[in-house]
Amino acid sequence: MADFDMKQFLNDKVASFNQPAFIENDPICIPHLFAKKQDIEIMGFFAAILAWGQRKTIINKCTELIERFGGQPSEFIIGHKEEDLKNLLGFKHRTFNDTDLLYFVSFLQFHYRHFASLEDAFLIGNQLNKPFSMERSLNEFKAYFFSLPDHPIRTKKHISSPMQKSSCKRLNMFLRWMVRQDDKGVDFGIWNRIKPRDLICPCDVHVERVARKFGLITSDKVNWKTAVELTENLKRFDPEDPVKYDFALFGIGVLGEL
Repeated sequence: MADFDMKQFLNDKVASFNQPAFIENDPICIPHLFAKKQDIEIMGFFAAILAWGQRKTIINKCTELIERFGGQPSEFIIGHKEEDLKNLLGFKHRTFNDTDLLYFVSFLQFHYRHFASLEDAFLIGNQLNKPFSMERSLNEFKAYFFSLPDHPIRTKKHISSPMQKSSCKRLNMFLRWMVRQDDKGVDFGIWNRIKPRDLICPCDVHVERVARKFGLITSDKVNWKTAVELTENLKRFDPEDPVKYDFALFGIGVLGEL
């Protein structure tokens, strides 16, 4: 398929899937329950990190987590007392358990006591006199996330990084939600220091399968280099907002339209 034809086809699919109707059955519906920036960030982060398995189950577990936070995630995380943490005991989703959750809450409390936005956590190590690097950003984010003393070793598996050769699918998805700006109402676009052109496309099983079919991925493995290769190829169609094509590739894959 010629580039022009593929671009038009993918643009049409983006227009089809990047609509409010997409929200209801996707984990992005969780942060859409909130209006306060910190609540959107916190529950968007949890929804992305817990995005394993069936979307309905992910949404149900995130809804349970909101209830355990008393319906006010940022207020709970920033202002909770020791006894309030009992509300979190027993939470579990696949391999993510209450030990992991308690550390996540500790880190988020620490961060929000120093910064107003979670965006700052992804800017650690990106100096103003250097071009922004998402690879550096995600590596530094993981180091920062586990910088608190006595962090559980088991919890480290829940935050990926390019240094591990991971595609960082969940973190890239979360960043897409927070950074991409348009008038469609799906992505939030509440961060502006990281630019849409700096994002890396989330590379889940649906996106990978469709991208490979279209020749947008050549590697036989799915790792950080694969995600970068996909994103660089998508920049041929839109260098300023390549990750919008996540909607097209994911939607085509989920609906089996190949």
